[in-house]
Amino acid sequence: MRKEISIEDFIRGIPKAELHLHIEGTFEPELMFEIAGRNTIQLKQKSIEEIREAYKFSNLQDFLDIYYQGAGILTEEKDFYDLTSAYLEKAASQNVLHSEIFFDPQTHTGRGIKFSTVVNGIQKACADAREKLGISTGLIMCFLRDLDETDAMKTLEDALAYRDRIAAVGLDSAEIGNPPAKFREVFNRARDAGFLTVAHGGEEGPAEYVREALELLKVSRIDHGNHCLDDYELAEELIRRRIPLTVCPLSNLRLKVVDSLERHPLRIMMERGLLVTVNSDDPAYFGGYINENYLAVTKALDLTAADIYRLAKNSFEASFLKQSEKDNMLARLHEYIEKGIP
Repeated sequence: MRKEISIEDFIRGIPKAELHLHIEGTFEPELMFEIAGRNTIQLKQKSIEEIREAYKFSNLQDFLDIYYQGAGILTEEKDFYDLTSAYLEKAASQNVLHSEIFFDPQTHTGRGIKFSTVVNGIQKACADAREKLGISTGLIMCFLRDLDETDAMKTLEDALAYRDRIAAVGLDSAEIGNPPAKFREVFNRARDAGFLTVAHGGEEGPAEYVREALELLKVSRIDHGNHCLDDYELAEELIRRRIPLTVCPLSNLRLKVVDSLERHPLRIMMERGLLVTVNSDDPAYFGGYINENYLAVTKALDLTAADIYRLAKNSFEASFLKQSEKDNMLARLHEYIEKGIP
């Protein structure tokens, strides 16, 4: 039996997967300042401390301003490599065994960066991290929903040459006014090409956007999904079909999707029987990586060790890993649990 440990230490040690993580959202101030310097790009902020202060935004627009400033200094393959490597080192240190990483090529190709520069830098970092850290990864290419479907279709065409490196396509960015229906054809084309599909839905948008993502985009997972609870029949369908939700508590708090973590719907989702997971979204900007999210929501909702175990188990079951790989990681989770829980 394991020595008596706190719930905090239990969370830090438990094996887990992360399924909702934007690589551009992992840009820590120190690395931003370093890359800006070597690329001779002038930031608005004059020091790491000023960048860190800018991360203390008070609304979505403040977040987007600093987010796109950071993305704008990523110009070379090495930049994407370094950004991805830094995240994977952090994730591995928090006992993440597997991470499925979102990337937004349109954010970069729209300013003249080659698609190959983006995906090669990220993929090489993932390959090196698997060898050095033992962490496995999958890549999910997201379309920016505030752009039009024609632009998304061009991005999909760029991605076809990298089909072996990209597991799925997704949909992110500003949700309100950009329903999933807007991207029906590009998702049809992506599925025909063999990509799995996911989509952000029900974060700021209504439950109807979640339903559209299921029915029109035929997604395997819903990213966020908070507002699915507004539609009883929709929630029941998600439960029946075992459609995972990749929930991001600290993100929801910082972007005011919830007024407080004490009012976060995670516990209700679990009680209803939804296949819910905990993730960090844009951790450099939202105040914490995956363990900080587990810790914060555990404290706010008075979750138990059994709840934490269930969330970790869900994270592997909801992943796009092959079943044999899931089984191996679940075995590591069970081994951890068998040593005892708080």
